[in-house]
Amino acid sequence: MFGVHWVYIVLLLVVVLIIFGPGRLPELGGAVGKAMREFRKATSEITNEMSAATQAKPDEPASTSTTNESAAKGSTSEANSSKN
Repeated sequence: MFGVHWVYIVLLLVVVLIIFGPGRLPELGGAVGKAMREFRKATSEITNEMSAATQAKPDEPASTSTTNESAAKGSTSEANSSKN
């Protein structure tokens, strides 16, 4: 695996065991696992955001203001005629 012999991995684990001791190894393993989970979560969120942004449909054009103004004027004139 990438030119790393299994003896080197065992030697590294023995050195880590000597330096940190058997009590701290579960804490270190948990911290490494949590860091990997957070990294994976962050990268998947970024990937999802980027794919959603590239696949987003353009918004429909807004209706013209003349249509909205004429509708508002019509309702105002109806309200004024009902007061009389």
